[in-house]
Amino acid sequence: MNKIASALTGPGAREVLDHLLLGIADLNRGIAWLEERTGVKAILGGSHPGAGTRNALASLGNQQYIEIISIDPAQQQVGIMAGLVKNLAAPRLIMWAAATTDIAAISKKAQVAGYNIEGPNAGSRVKPDGGALNWKTLNIVNDFGCLIPFFIEWGAGIVHPSDDCPKGCALQVLEMEHPEPDSAQKMLRELGVEASVKRGGKPLLRAVLKTPNGIVELS
Repeated sequence: MNKIASALTGPGAREVLDHLLLGIADLNRGIAWLEERTGVKAILGGSHPGAGTRNALASLGNQQYIEIISIDPAQQQVGIMAGLVKNLAAPRLIMWAAATTDIAAISKKAQVAGYNIEGPNAGSRVKPDGGALNWKTLNIVNDFGCLIPFFIEWGAGIVHPSDDCPKGCALQVLEMEHPEPDSAQKMLRELGVEASVKRGGKPLLRAVLKTPNGIVELS
């Protein structure tokens, strides 16, 4: 099945996933937490200029990865993401990103479906080795919290983050829960992503990983 989201097809959430965002206020604590559970130590990624955040990465293989995202103490706390992670004492899955090679088509699809969008916006960061990453992202305004991904289109010619960060983990299952599962599924489908959303008391994203330390669940 094609992993990349398009305006015409509807791959599953697990297939279209680009990366999971594991939020925590303190990056070093997040790296240690993930290593203790999985046996894989995430590598420093870099800072997001103007956003107030920085990250560390661990590969999930298959052009997918985990991004531990935290406050960057060298920046002022600005941006939505910094606000989401600044009070998190323990790691929590706060969001996911879906891969696309045609972010303009996703934008058009969302608008035709009647959704408000933010973007596409250009982003970039410098890697510890001095190399650069660049991308475009599209956010869809919604009331379903962590269930609805933002879409990311990587710049031409870049090395995908999953290819040059520590390996050993693999995504086995990606599950979602919401008090209004049918409505959440409908929005995902209208954005080109097929997903089964279970009924739950609150929005919840759950990932099951195969790791060197065995099966690990993140939520």
